[in-house]
Amino acid sequence: MSSNIIVSAIQQPCNADKAGNLNLSIDLIKEAKQSGANLAVLPELHLGPYFCQNEDFNSFATAEPIPGPSTEILSQAAKEHEIVIISTIFEKRAPGLYHNTAVVFDTDGSIAGKYRKMHIPDDPGYYEKYYFTPGDIGFKPIETSIGKLGVMVCWDQWYPEGARLMALAGADILIYPTAIGWDPADTNEEKQRQLDAWITIQRAHAVANGLPVVACNRIGFEASPDDASTGIEFWGNSFITGPQGEFLAQAGSSEQIILTQELDRGRSERVRQVWPYLRDRRIDEYGNLIKRFID
Repeated sequence: MSSNIIVSAIQQPCNADKAGNLNLSIDLIKEAKQSGANLAVLPELHLGPYFCQNEDFNSFATAEPIPGPSTEILSQAAKEHEIVIISTIFEKRAPGLYHNTAVVFDTDGSIAGKYRKMHIPDDPGYYEKYYFTPGDIGFKPIETSIGKLGVMVCWDQWYPEGARLMALAGADILIYPTAIGWDPADTNEEKQRQLDAWITIQRAHAVANGLPVVACNRIGFEASPDDASTGIEFWGNSFITGPQGEFLAQAGSSEQIILTQELDRGRSERVRQVWPYLRDRRIDEYGNLIKRFID
């Protein structure tokens, strides 16, 4: 990884027009490159609406193999614009076997690697266990021409274990493509608590591991397929932090924006020298972390 890298988090809406969504992503990637970006991060499952609001057999028809039609287009864009791209695809791995998969394209258009979402939620409006098999690749940074990218996906962002394992495996940046939002029926106070928690936990990953964090969310209201009067109001607020959790760039809740920031990897090394958390870890006392609960 070079000393400096310019990253762009692309905050965009995702509607029912798959081709339109992909074309918008490509246009914004091109714009990011024109601004000097070496890396463009797209929101989770940016090719369409967040279909996990209900359990519908027909949604499986939108899944694609990897490589496949959409990855071919994104690969061409990465090569044409000489930029690393992170896209999240509803992966059809085999009949009856599907994943929520982040694909990383290097500047030559090749697929540098992929990450299958490890933590799969099952909450009201987020019925992902119906669709996605938990990932089996593990928490392994993806080697690219610009460095080792610690890519995880949405629900993974709440788990310090994943961030730590990525850091221990040499990740240069922690990156979280995301699709998260509010229930419009919640109070403003509850909405603020949820947003604050989401931001705080990811800033804490930066602090605990001495690494920059890129969180990229979608925007817009997406009605529930079961009841158009309800749905998810995706809260945007994509952000980029430095290795002490300090905000370097932050978006609003509803704007389509390319959030771009230059990162200095040398700063991560300096921060780790002053705050040597990895040195002082008591690895001899952490055995119980592999238990579900310590009874």
